[in-house]
Amino acid sequence: MENLCWDVQNRAAAPTVGERPPRARDEGTDMKYMIMMFGGLGATLQDRTPEWITGMHELMMKLDTELKEAGEVVASHGLVDPSQAKTVRFTGGAPVATDGPFAEIKESLAGYWIVEVDEERAIEIASQVVAYTEYPMEVRRVMYGDETPQL
Repeated sequence: MENLCWDVQNRAAAPTVGERPPRARDEGTDMKYMIMMFGGLGATLQDRTPEWITGMHELMMKLDTELKEAGEVVASHGLVDPSQAKTVRFTGGAPVATDGPFAEIKESLAGYWIVEVDEERAIEIASQVVAYTEYPMEVRRVMYGDETPQL
């Protein structure tokens, strides 16, 4: 299966495996929200039983399938462990890449969903995971290109 991605040069979106095309903003649909899960695989799982890990994996797979079947997911991906990350910092007048994450492992992004729902539903989705993992998740609305950031 071919994996297509963003055309960064031309700033146009190309079809991406596992993602559905975005709906038009005026279709009467809900807003887009990014639901972010934090923590590294090793740090998050080191004190958990094999049964807990299996249960978490099953919960995540079931929820992901349900969200996709309901058409609520715009995109979703897990990320490799933060120990495999690179951080680019501005050092000595130039960008420099170093090994490892910028944040503490527990604060590193582990995966995300972008869902097209109302805020209440986005919080409900995150709450299902938090109820099992007892780790926080962040829910943040995605801005549209013509929107002015509100501070």
